[in-house]
Amino acid sequence: MADTTNTRYKCTSRLYINSMQEEHQKPSPLVRLGYVNAITLFALMCGASLWLCIGKYQILHWEKPSLRIDCPNLNRTNFDSLVPDFIFGAATSSYQVEGAANEDGRGPSIWDSFTHNHPEKIADQSNGDVAIDEYHRYKEDVEIIKNMSMEVYRFSISWSRVIPNGTGQPNPKGIEYYNNLINEILKKGMKPYVTLFHWDLPQALQEKYGGFLSPLIVDDYRAYVELCYKEFGDRVLYWVTANEPYTVSNHGYAIGVHAPGRCSYWYDQTCLGGNSGIEPYLVTHHQLLAHVAAVKLYRDKYQAFQKGVIGITVNTYWFMDPLISGDYPHSMRSLVGKRLPKFTDEESKLLKGSYDFIGINYYSARYASAYPADYKIPTPPSYLTDAYVNVTTEFNGVPIGPKAASDWLYIYPKGLYDVILYTKEKYNNPIMYITENGVDEFNNNKVPLQIALKDPDRSYYYYHHLCYLQAAIKEGANVQGYFAWSFLDNFEWNSGYTVRFGINYVDYANGLKRYPKDSMQWFQSFLKRS
Repeated sequence: MADTTNTRYKCTSRLYINSMQEEHQKPSPLVRLGYVNAITLFALMCGASLWLCIGKYQILHWEKPSLRIDCPNLNRTNFDSLVPDFIFGAATSSYQVEGAANEDGRGPSIWDSFTHNHPEKIADQSNGDVAIDEYHRYKEDVEIIKNMSMEVYRFSISWSRVIPNGTGQPNPKGIEYYNNLINEILKKGMKPYVTLFHWDLPQALQEKYGGFLSPLIVDDYRAYVELCYKEFGDRVLYWVTANEPYTVSNHGYAIGVHAPGRCSYWYDQTCLGGNSGIEPYLVTHHQLLAHVAAVKLYRDKYQAFQKGVIGITVNTYWFMDPLISGDYPHSMRSLVGKRLPKFTDEESKLLKGSYDFIGINYYSARYASAYPADYKIPTPPSYLTDAYVNVTTEFNGVPIGPKAASDWLYIYPKGLYDVILYTKEKYNNPIMYITENGVDEFNNNKVPLQIALKDPDRSYYYYHHLCYLQAAIKEGANVQGYFAWSFLDNFEWNSGYTVRFGINYVDYANGLKRYPKDSMQWFQSFLKRS
């Protein structure tokens, strides 16, 4: 994080939160922040953060907001010529799509408890009990992905479906379901790309010791992922240890809008306990240690004969630096002080290089400005203000881009290019996958189906983001694949079913029937090899 004691430094190409800066360095008064996720540049408080000077300081030549590129012949063949083994796929997560919450021995997750006990926290007071019923429709959904000419399905495993209590006896029916799903993917000539943790922690572990608030989570997570390696690793070649750890920490423990809904009373009196200045850092720390445990186990016991790769989908803020240096940025330690946990020497050693690839979730971007020099440290301190940064969606009254349905999602395709090149230059050009990228529209039940299937903004979004992705690859970025979020409408966390991210439409009022949107036809055309 940046120190604000000196206001005269010009903007550099650093992401000041997740860079290892000297304590005297700081961002310029106004920069562009890349916001990658499910809110997400690696995403704003949920994805990736890329800072861009646009104020009275210099503008980095490759980051000018006016820069536009055209791709008149954008198609799959272009990517093949640049990266012969480039993969295209679609992404989902277990709680958002599976449903079958109380079937075949599945145990409750923190999202089951959150949505049932506090429906007021969800925009339409809904839940994922049924979601879009992929548990029973997985063959149909895999066929949809195949018909889009995609080669990979990125899905997550529900920890509480395979180990209902989070630890102890596995659930054979849960294991059977994922075996069936993986086999169906392979049967259709595609590949599974598996996320081991996408936010749906077993409720039993939350009740037992506070979940990711406790270091005890690491051993239980290690046992869970070993079960996955043993049961599925003979067919799974891509593993993601965690999806956007930042979102779990910030949304679940700093602002309380995601499960388990914790934050400080002074921030939101409806939160379910918590401390916004301490708990987010503990949760992040233990997520990183769980990630390291999963990677070490895979490399020590399974990778040599299963021949897969393992990585993490991160929010760049300050998650990438520990994976490179073994510790948090110096400036972050200076600002957060004793509230920031410390790694042991052994943990630090294991953190360094604990990935074969990095997943980037990109959706949107923000402008950011430093607090004034006379800014006083808040009392009590908070994860929300420790960064000493204000973020905004506009500059001089002009939005950063067109607004989608979600309040956080403004369309800025060039941000994808920027964050990829930043990662290339800052972190020695690791293997990267764009593990999520997409846009939403409102769920308007009054619109006739044939109108709802017309989504030109989504086709526009994908066209321009893929155009900038292609440009980044031409600049030498080591990007190996791209996943659209999502190929189906689904339960969108605290937004419930009020927004739709799908390339295919799900008719919630009529048996969850799937219909292709126009963007699905665009993808079919794009992915058709010439």
